[in-house]
Amino acid sequence: MKRSLGARTYLFPTPVLLVGTYDQEGKPNLMTAAWGGICCSDPPCINVSLRKATYSHAAIVERKAFTIGIPSESQVREADFIGLSSGRRVEKFAATGFTAGQSQLVDAPYAEEIPFLLECELVHSVELGLHTLFVGKIIDVKADENILAEDGQPDIFKLKPLSWEPVHRHYISTGTSLGLAFSVGKTIREK
Repeated sequence: MKRSLGARTYLFPTPVLLVGTYDQEGKPNLMTAAWGGICCSDPPCINVSLRKATYSHAAIVERKAFTIGIPSESQVREADFIGLSSGRRVEKFAATGFTAGQSQLVDAPYAEEIPFLLECELVHSVELGLHTLFVGKIIDVKADENILAEDGQPDIFKLKPLSWEPVHRHYISTGTSLGLAFSVGKTIREK
């Protein structure tokens, strides 16, 4: 028997996203977010939901752009620190030792050390209550060479992306492959 837990933000796992923005003075900033994911395939878009109180919220509204960095599990300390600190008070790039890179395609920074990056142009924003859902059109995807598979595409097992478990607030790592999508289900026969 299932027990009701009420309306909660339980979805397993959630990504750890490092949102890169410039503030009004052009200072680069990163924030850690977990409420986000791909929301359209054509055009390719990603969404991220931020509280209005965050420093990055105003920066996205102002600059109409952001980057999404996907940290690897080896960067858990830095990703957690970025989520614990506000760009209003802390120079997060300096504190973490990350190097601020500047996108040539959108008006937003990123951390050079983060192995996987999406450069996004703001196309929609929706007020949802405590959060604003920002939809960014993905202008480009960049990946470090060392996380690419032989076919030139990102390899999740080389990237080892950091994920978050929202109930007990654990960071988790990538597991093992359980089978090829659109293939393992073919063993079940329709009735």
